[in-house]
Amino acid sequence: MRVLGIETSCDETAVAVVEDGRWVRSNLISSQAHLHGRFGGVVPEIASRAHVEAINPMIELAMDEAKMRLRDLDAVAVTVGPGLVGALLVGMAAAKAVALSLDLPFVGVNHLEGHVYANWLDPGPVDVPFVCFIVSGGHTMLVHVPEPFTYEVLGQTLDDAAGEAFDKIARFMGLGFPGGPALDSLARKGNPAAIRFPRAMADSGDFDFSLSGLKTAVVRHLRNARARGQEPKPEDVAASFQEAVVDVQVDKTIAAALDREVGTIVLGGGVVANSRLRELMAERAAENGLSLVVPPPQLCTDNGAMIACAGHHRLARGDTTGLDVGASPGLALT
Repeated sequence: MRVLGIETSCDETAVAVVEDGRWVRSNLISSQAHLHGRFGGVVPEIASRAHVEAINPMIELAMDEAKMRLRDLDAVAVTVGPGLVGALLVGMAAAKAVALSLDLPFVGVNHLEGHVYANWLDPGPVDVPFVCFIVSGGHTMLVHVPEPFTYEVLGQTLDDAAGEAFDKIARFMGLGFPGGPALDSLARKGNPAAIRFPRAMADSGDFDFSLSGLKTAVVRHLRNARARGQEPKPEDVAASFQEAVVDVQVDKTIAAALDREVGTIVLGGGVVANSRLRELMAERAAENGLSLVVPPPQLCTDNGAMIACAGHHRLARGDTTGLDVGASPGLALT
């Protein structure tokens, strides 16, 4: 089965063709970072307009790279939520047009489920049960998956998502947008023990997260130092902030896996590309006898291949979506 996957939930126009839920024939992404950088974050109206301009050329390019024509497709999958409503509508309109014109099965995919199924592309199918840590610009969530397409949300952020916090601190430090990769790169040169930033909710006894207090602590530390005429080493600030974020994330993920008595941890979402998160999660998973499944960096960020893959597995069990479906910006993972 050859599935066209379209992802436009935020600021990247992503289109892919995946065969049999495993083989990526094309996976193209048109980034809007250059449009949003001067604003320090994604502007929804600008994102929607950019998607409109990019979506048809991206579909053509994806089909060309896959060496296929639209009539060679067997199905169409598209993100229906969560995300920016205007951005979602652009991808959905394009996907519906292809499905309707070619009389193809159509399936709407939850963006978060797409991040889970990115792991089915590389390294390959994952056996259930497992605990999945989904961490991105808009979400920080621990999920227990006892069987396929069954999701028990164990905990999530009470305020900022991890990717959002990374971007805000990076912007305050003058690292630009998107800030996550720049902060990660800078942190590799610093000392993660230089500054002991708070580990928010580390001992809360649940699986929820909070990053607003940590973000405030970093900003206050920098302002107080500058008021004294000092300038902390940016690489140490970056490394210490990153360590405070990752430390709690890893501890709670390991605790969730042990609590649910599963042997596997799966990661998904753009922040999974963070080198320290991958390193520390691997170390602590091994210490606790747990297997760790992590997609390669190019499948961590928003992409069409993960949507096509999730769509394939939905279709394989007989799930289809009516063409009258609307965008669902607050769609829950259920």
